[in-house]
Amino acid sequence: MRWTPGRRSSNLEDRRGASSGGGGFGMGGGGFRGGGRLGLGGLVVLLILSAVFKTDFLSLAGGGGAVQEAPSAEVAPVTDPREEPTVLLVSAVLDSTQNMWRRMLPQMGAQYQDARLVLFRDATETACGYGQAATGPFYCPGDGKVYIDLGFFQELRDRFRAPGDFAQAYVLAHEIGHHVQNLLGTSGQVHRAQQQNQGNANALSVALELQADCFAGVWGHTAAQQGILDAGDVEEGLGAAAAVGDDRLQKMSTGRVSPESWTHGSSTQRMQWFRRGFEGGDPRQCDTFGR
Repeated sequence: MRWTPGRRSSNLEDRRGASSGGGGFGMGGGGFRGGGRLGLGGLVVLLILSAVFKTDFLSLAGGGGAVQEAPSAEVAPVTDPREEPTVLLVSAVLDSTQNMWRRMLPQMGAQYQDARLVLFRDATETACGYGQAATGPFYCPGDGKVYIDLGFFQELRDRFRAPGDFAQAYVLAHEIGHHVQNLLGTSGQVHRAQQQNQGNANALSVALELQADCFAGVWGHTAAQQGILDAGDVEEGLGAAAAVGDDRLQKMSTGRVSPESWTHGSSTQRMQWFRRGFEGGDPRQCDTFGR
């Protein structure tokens, strides 16, 4: 990506210097692997897979629109020379995606409210429960915040073979997509439908995640128009989408694929919807529920 490092975003909350504390795990909301759905690392993958498919990952999603700030202690920002380039990258992507949605969302019938990005290490408190890095990046609708442990990007590169700055940008754009769904009321509608029809809960979860992928593609389209993409960036985004498809993760962790238990969609589906958003540049074409 052709981006110029600048200052940290005013919507960035750096908790990397905070103690991870203790407490139980009770995540809600949507994530790159979706709010507590699947772990990313060693045995955590198996543990999360075994427990997650029995849990509604949107159990704490609200009716959409309003977000409430969760109280948190002030933490001095961390300046780690090794991570600072990534911090500045996600800051730039955060501001870019939110600037785009600030323009686009009124055309879809809602006013945009900024999300905040929380950087943390290992674990942190959220309005959706106790968040852990093992779940991967996630969005909490209770406080309107995206949570990322930057170590995930190294794992995305090394373990899942999805390197590159645009792969990292795609992850964040996907999470902001969940914020957009919350503001539009889509998340709340899906949550209610899941409660009314448990048998369709996983299919609805897949549709929600694929729409967030499509929304990430819409931002990619805008970034391309602004001339900040390099050759190969789109392939990096597609590679990241494929890396976390349910079929690929299930095969890696258990050796078998169970489509009936998918919550995020296959690698092929995730790439298709990202590409659809990227090529069309119109979030109104991201109707994964009417597909």
